[in-house]
Amino acid sequence: MEKFNKYRVKADQETAKKRAEVEERERKIKERREKEQEKREALEPKIKELTDEEAAEMMQQQKESSKVVAKAATKDVDATKKDEEEEDPQDAGKLKPNAGNGCDLPNYRWTQTLSDIEVRIPLPKAGLRSRDLTVDIQKNHLKVAVKNQLPAIIDDRLLHDVKMEESTWLLEDKQTVLITLEKVNKMEWWSRLVVSDPEINTKKINPEPSKLSDLDGETRGLVEKMMYDQRQKEMGLPTSEEQKKQDMMKKFMEQHPEMDFSKCKFS
Repeated sequence: MEKFNKYRVKADQETAKKRAEVEERERKIKERREKEQEKREALEPKIKELTDEEAAEMMQQQKESSKVVAKAATKDVDATKKDEEEEDPQDAGKLKPNAGNGCDLPNYRWTQTLSDIEVRIPLPKAGLRSRDLTVDIQKNHLKVAVKNQLPAIIDDRLLHDVKMEESTWLLEDKQTVLITLEKVNKMEWWSRLVVSDPEINTKKINPEPSKLSDLDGETRGLVEKMMYDQRQKEMGLPTSEEQKKQDMMKKFMEQHPEMDFSKCKFS
């Protein structure tokens, strides 16, 4: 009984810890949805009654805007044609990413940020409960199936590794399975969810700048460094690493004025 009581307390603590972790993840998912809802509501048009003068002025502005838009659209079409002509042969046949930088497939839809992946799977029939499903998230494998029903919706190796302890799933409205996978490598875009999926062209991914604030401190620092280095290269200026090396060499030269560096070549 002493041993039983000893390990029962430990088991209760582990259960409470896991329950707290699940509740925290669900809270984060809820907050993320609320933020998205606030963004959509902020974009909804506001109704305002106009006077005849204001309406006439608006019509004139719309005509002028239409001309500008038409001109810009023509340029965009030309630019798109040029991009298609210059497309890398290695990217031929790859799909264009969806609005969430993922892919829309017949049985499910997945989207991604640099830090995580969301998978939405509509269930084949309504009214199912969590106990009717098998959702197994492994480090490099994902399985989603309705119990006693073949084939599985997903049962394949993931393209890259994920953090099992940070990945979660839940059932929305008894109709959709929502899976959140936490990436191990937060510095790369996935070209597919599982290895059997069609590949998307990651070169056409368009990350939202606002998503930078959603990243953790370490990942955000790495992304900002990459963006800075990219801008420096475009302007023909040294990257952060190159600048660091130059500063170290400059400091060394200042500390040793007796040495002649005129014939040295630095790279």
